[in-house]
Amino acid sequence: MPGGVTLNPDEVDITFAMGNRVHLPLPFWGSAMDGVVDLEFAIAMGKLGGVAVLNLDGVHTRYEDSAPIIKKIAEADRSTVNAVLKEAYREPVKPKLIVERIKAVKAAGVTCAVSTIPARAEERAEAVQKAGADVYVVQGTVLTARHSSRSYHQLSFEELVKACEIPVVVGNCVHYETALELMETGIAGILVGVGPGAACTTRGVLGVGVPQVTATADVAAARDEHMRRGGMRVAVITDGGMRIGADICKAFASGADAVMIGTPLAGAEESASRGFNWGMATPDPNLPRGTRIQVGTKATLREILVGPARVDDGTQNFAGALRSALGVCGARDIAEFQHTEMVIAPSIVSEGKVFQQAQHVGMGKS
Repeated sequence: MPGGVTLNPDEVDITFAMGNRVHLPLPFWGSAMDGVVDLEFAIAMGKLGGVAVLNLDGVHTRYEDSAPIIKKIAEADRSTVNAVLKEAYREPVKPKLIVERIKAVKAAGVTCAVSTIPARAEERAEAVQKAGADVYVVQGTVLTARHSSRSYHQLSFEELVKACEIPVVVGNCVHYETALELMETGIAGILVGVGPGAACTTRGVLGVGVPQVTATADVAAARDEHMRRGGMRVAVITDGGMRIGADICKAFASGADAVMIGTPLAGAEESASRGFNWGMATPDPNLPRGTRIQVGTKATLREILVGPARVDDGTQNFAGALRSALGVCGARDIAEFQHTEMVIAPSIVSEGKVFQQAQHVGMGKS
């Protein structure tokens, strides 16, 4: 809801910090999806003030030149794309390429974040740090601090954090108690969201998930309780389900410190696939939980993140939208914006928009 005091959007603070090591001008993270983030994209987004996460289990660390593989996936027809994906991801990850990719990003002078599956987190931790990465993301469909298995070693986040000099971010999570337990292991950040992404099919395949506003509010409440108990502030990063500026602003108002976005960035001219996206679990050989989608090339990365916007539908200038939302709500920074009063209003995007809907312009395009 709008505030009782309004502020100049140019004078609000939307910077992001995670501990003492990570400081970003923009609170935007690029999702670790191969169709979005390659080496060049990670550098481009870093230079604009955000950070793009490179998937260590993706094609960019399996192939010396991943461009032909990305092109093959993008050009596959719907009837064969799953088979093409599975074949592409059969090539093993090469530790040498992991090191080379990290060093290349750091050589460009930007923040480097990398993502790994939990099963490889311990073995890769040392090499990732020595190569110069700034953030180590451990990501699965759902992660908890108390996983049980008789057939394989269980990753201890507490031990991993102790072994890492760089911040460890884990996810994904949507539950208050689960988030609180993960925070108590010493992690620096937590990813929020199960199944909301445009290319994700987890909610259809597994029937598991929580709406993003509810999930973000619950995990943010866990963060606040963790701090009340004397713990450090853990960055809450809402991951997925955001398409336009309004979605991003609602995530921050719900308690997020940053947002991780994938499909909106897939439409950038600089994206790895130039207009396609597929989820991290799409190539799973046994139970794919994602699909390839086409979004088309719509704008430059700069236009999407910081503008100026050339369209009126909220798909460009996310930073400008966030700044304006803070200004309208009277919040000087993101921490204040997290205390903004919210109302449940399903029809708010369509109220009074009869002509836009009829003419398919502005907010009536979707």
